[in-house]
Parts: sequence; C-alpha cells; structure tokens
Amino acid sequence: MPQFSFGPKRTQYVFALVPALLYFTLWHRETATPVSAPLPDPVVMGCDGSLGENLFEGGDFGSGSANIPPDDPGIAPGYSYARQGPPSDGLYVITNNTGAWSGLYGTWIRIRDNSSDPNGYMMVVNASYEPGIFYQQEITGLCANTTFEFSADVINLISRTTTGHIKPNISFYINDELKFSSGDIPQDETWKTYGFTFTTGLASENLTLSIRNNAPGGIGNDLALDNISFRPCGPEAIILPEEETFVCVDDDSLFLESKVLSSSFPENYIQWQVSTDEGATFNDIPGAMGTTHTISNFASGRYYYRYLVAGTPENLQNFKCRVFSYPKLVTVLPKFFTITDTICSGLIYDTGRSTYTETGIYTDTLLSSFGCDSIVTLDLTVLDDPMIDAELIAQPPSCYGDQDASIAIDLLQTGYPPYSFSLNDSLVSGSPGFANLSAGNYRVMITDKFGCTFAEEVNIDAPRELVLNVGPDTMVALGTVYTFTPFSSYRNVSYQWTGPLDLSCTDCRQPNLLANGNGTFTLQVTNDAGCTAVDSLYFSISTEDSYQIYAPNAFSPNGDGVNDRFTVFSNGFEVEVIELFQVFDRWGNLLYTQSDLQPGDLTQGWDGRYRNQPVDMGVYIYRVDVRFIDATKKTFTGSITAIK
Repeated sequence: MPQFSFGPKRTQYVFALVPALLYFTLWHRETATPVSAPLPDPVVMGCDGSLGENLFEGGDFGSGSANIPPDDPGIAPGYSYARQGPPSDGLYVITNNTGAWSGLYGTWIRIRDNSSDPNGYMMVVNASYEPGIFYQQEITGLCANTTFEFSADVINLISRTTTGHIKPNISFYINDELKFSSGDIPQDETWKTYGFTFTTGLASENLTLSIRNNAPGGIGNDLALDNISFRPCGPEAIILPEEETFVCVDDDSLFLESKVLSSSFPENYIQWQVSTDEGATFNDIPGAMGTTHTISNFASGRYYYRYLVAGTPENLQNFKCRVFSYPKLVTVLPKFFTITDTICSGLIYDTGRSTYTETGIYTDTLLSSFGCDSIVTLDLTVLDDPMIDAELIAQPPSCYGDQDASIAIDLLQTGYPPYSFSLNDSLVSGSPGFANLSAGNYRVMITDKFGCTFAEEVNIDAPRELVLNVGPDTMVALGTVYTFTPFSSYRNVSYQWTGPLDLSCTDCRQPNLLANGNGTFTLQVTNDAGCTAVDSLYFSISTEDSYQIYAPNAFSPNGDGVNDRFTVFSNGFEVEVIELFQVFDRWGNLLYTQSDLQPGDLTQGWDGRYRNQPVDMGVYIYRVDVRFIDATKKTFTGSITAIK
C-alpha cells in the first residue's frame, strides 16, 4: 500500500515584517534550539495547514543515472558549475552521490540526495571565500493575499568527527531583502529543513527568491541542498471519514465530506479530484465542486481522492494560489476473483468455506471481512511430492558456551525451487544453512515453492567445558616462598599469569613467589581450540606470623670455633637487611655497633670483645633495627649472656 508523507512536525518561530505587508513564519525542522533570525515582534501566524504544488518545478534537481549531469543549470549567481566532483571553492555541482567520487575530500561525508530515489539529484556547494548567493529563482504572477512557504533541505558536508571547520550558515531573501537566517548548520551528518512562510499583499506580485551563504569559504562551509520548495499554504484540509475505506463493487454509494479547518478564506471554493495511478497524478472530477462528494457506479480498484481549495473561483483555477487536501484511499473490492494456485500432494487448500486436496477448478461464494459477497474461482493444481532429501551437517561451537555453531544443508533430492529453510519453526532463511547457534537440539525444515517439505532433527554437541581453579584466597607469612597449584580440566593448555608481585615465571603452570606484599593474581589458560578460562585469588601477608627475628640467649666467645659470635636470625627470607646492630653493658656503655648486616651470617656479628679485649662473663643488652622485604622497619631489643 502506498505511503504518503504530508510534512514532518515543525518547531515554529513566528515573526511579522512591516515592509510590503508581508507576514512571515520562520521554522526549522529537526532542530532542538531556536533558529536565530534578526526579525522583531513575534506574532502567531504561519502555515499550519495544507500545501499546494511546488512552484519550483526543478526544486528537487531531478533524477538521472549520470553521477553528474553535464549541463550547467545556471541557478547559482557568482558560482561556476564544476562538471566533476568534488567541486573546489566557489564551485557547485549537481550529483546523485558524493560517495562515487574517487577524489572525495577526506573530511566530507558520502551521501545521496534526501529522497527515496537512488538516482535523485542534489546540489553540492563548496562555498566561495566571500559570502554570496548560491541559489536564485524568480516567481511571477503570485496571487494576492495568499500565504506561501519557502524552504530547503540542507546538510553540512563535513563529517561529525572533523574539527576546526567553518559551519555553513544560510539566509533566505525575497527581492534582495533578508527574511530568515538558519544560524550555524550542525555538523551531524543529518539533512535538515529550513524555511519560512509569508503572505502576499493586496495585489499580485513577482518575486525573486534567493538563498545566500553567510559564512566565508576556505576550511569548511561546504553543504548540499535539496528539495527547494515554494508552495502555496492554506488552511488544513481533510476528508471525512479520514481512515482508508473499503467498499464492495455492488454497493450503492460512498459519501465523502470535505473539512477545512480554521480557514482564513472569506469563502472556501472546492474542486474534487481522483487518482487511479496510486496518487501519481490527479484529475478533476467534472462538476464535483461542493463540500461533499458522492461516489457511485463502483469499479474494482484503488482510488485516491482529494480536493483543491482556494479563497476565490479564480484562485481555484490557478495552481499558484490553491492548496489540496490530504488524499484519501478508497479500495473497491471486486465481486469476482480468479485464483490460480499449486500445492504439494498431501496439503489442503482452505478457502474458508471449503477445502480441496485434488487438482481441479472450483467455484465458491464467500463473504469477505468487509461484508462483500465474492464469487471465487479456484484453478488448483496438486503436484506429486518430490520427496525432498537433505544431509544436515552440524558444526559444534568452538568453545563451551559459545554461539558460533552452525548447520549446513546439502540438498540431495530437490523439489520445486525456490526454497525456504526454517529452524525450530521460527527462524526462516532463504539460504541453506544457519549460523551463530549455541549447542542444543534443532528441528530443520525445508519447504519448496509449493509447500513440499523435508524435516529432520539435528543435535549440536557442546565441547567439554574448560574449567580453571587457582585455589582459594591465600594468607602466608612475610618472606614465605609460595607455589601456585592451579587445576585445569584440559591437560594441554598454555598459561598466562598476571599479578602485582614478581613470579618465577608467568607462562608456566606452577610459578613461585617470595611473599612480600598483597594483591590479586590472575591466571588465564588457553587450550588448543583457542578457548580460554580465567580465575584469580587474593594473596596477602599475615601480620601475626610476620616481622619476627630470632636471637640466642647465650654465646661463648672463647675462640674454639663454636658459638663464638652473637648475631640474629630470621624466619626464611622476610628480612632484607639489619640496618643497625648494637650491644651495650648493663650500665649502658656501647660495646659494639655495626650496620648493614645479613641475618644468620656467622661471619658477622659481635665477637664478645670490646676495644680488642674479651669482655667479662655476664649479661649484655642488644638492639637490632631491621628492614623487612616489604619495606617495614622494626626495632628489637633483648639480652645475651656471654659465657666461657
């Protein structure tokens, strides 16, 4: 069913202009901020209703297969026609696709015109270094006291990721007088519509309409223009009932009513029209000039109805002065239908009243959902089932839980193409196969043109899951040499460890570390299929079991080579260095001092002498300043007994 667009919703900004008794309404579609325009004294007046024909016949620049038409349309005073793209500064070109240009500037976007026509043309402008007019048209014979809309679709050609470029800024002029300015056109890769409406004075007028570029050229200020429109604008005109209407071909009549809302015309003059080509062209209905129109003597088909409306009989005959209503679709349902169809043997053809399973010509009288009596002639052919056969080839997912499994279909015995392929009675494809599947059971059905089918179930097995466990969170004493012992459900895997402390290896199964800090250690394993698993544990130092040293309570510095020196010991590797080691007598006299010793080193420490003389047997006091491997510092004191 054809779709009609009757203009997007607009954000309106309304102003009155004193000169020439022209009244203006400014608007800008698809913007969230007001349009800046140097116009005073806003009033509520504008085109909120229906529009007429576009008086700019070439306002959409036409359509063609050539990327750039060779002829200069001569619509841009002060600009030259490029004939190839992209245009340089001060040039313009008519094109249907900037993306077809091999030398497209890197900052420009690739676009087509603002329509559904793949060959539709648009105007591409590379602005001059100085502001100036780049589009101009003259309109003659405008009706007096009639509202018109002047608008254009514009897009900034600079990509949204490009910085430091000038934004286009355009103004609309009537007879060289500024009427509306767009402000900076956003660099958002989106077509936007700018324009305004105005009402002519008490006499018919000739106007020159211009669009001017305000920003200088150079870096940026590049734009495309499309759908330039100058249209009569009048009250909103609708047809009741508004919704699509279905009638039977043997119905008596259909009554249509015109509804002109908030009309500013002193009187509404109407001419009804009809289109039999899906709204492409409309023709006057002779004598149908009343506020209502009755349709009778139906013939089956689809018809679009509308009416023209103007304020005087003369204006109704002038396409520059009238507007037309929104079209209404009327569908006339035929009484006689002929259906030719083919089905596969074993299927049932259901008309709603009768069912058929054999080849033949059948006639039924049916009542449609719209209440129309219809006589249906069915020419049915029933074909033998060709017994479609196929091999289903399942490819399992790469890894457990992945959704990259697939089912390929190899047709062994064909039916009547084309085929549709369905999965679990829902996913339908025109290609023989399905991808991006997870493991599981699936039902594949192949259906040919006439409904002959093949169905088979296939199971996609999941690969064995790659499971990894590095163990629970662990707490050890400072200086402990700890070995990780992870478990993996696959034997042949690669390892990659990460963590805050130095490991003996990062790509082996069981690395060691010297416990000198806290942190999370993560292991990722990868099997031969590229599947991965990740697990982690938190590693911390137990303060209760750490920061300890051990010292003997006696030594015998008698020179016999046994226990001749006094030093301190650590538990494992937790001590980095003994920064200071001192021994005092009971009166506090310093007998020995040494720095930067290693714990447990019997070649160092106090040898029981003071000033190179053996001390007396007795009890002495020691002080030890220790720096541990995690940079913690502690002082330890105690007593030591010297014996002979």
